[in-house]
Amino acid sequence: MAGVKSKRLPKGGATAIADRLHSAAIHLLRRLRVRDRESGVGPAQLSALSVLVFGGPRSLGELADAEQVRPPTMSRIVSGLERSGLVRRLPTEDGRRVRLEASAKGTKILQAGRKRRVESLAKALSALSGVERRHLVELVELLQRIIPKL
Repeated sequence: MAGVKSKRLPKGGATAIADRLHSAAIHLLRRLRVRDRESGVGPAQLSALSVLVFGGPRSLGELADAEQVRPPTMSRIVSGLERSGLVRRLPTEDGRRVRLEASAKGTKILQAGRKRRVESLAKALSALSGVERRHLVELVELLQRIIPKL
């Protein structure tokens, strides 16, 4: 397989494979995230907005849990998103709580960002051979199988 150094398993078994996969995933996402600068929205806000766009409306607490931050931090993030017109607060039956929902503008920004990242990745993948791309298809299928086990 062109461009691949070795077909042998690394010494250290599953832990060594996990370490290499972890490193590769982080580097891949960092490289693709560079394209997010074009949105004009900061990384923390984009991440929270992504939860709302792809996961649906949430309470502030649910959004904070999803983003692994404390509610006061999420409150500041949401306030910025709301000022930019990317998120709106929806009343609930319990007047003390609100649901947060991505606005049409927020959804559009997120979808455009995803499109830019996918296009960048597709361009890089186009440099690979057909065999290499088939290997990546197999890898993606394997990743989708292990993700629920994490």
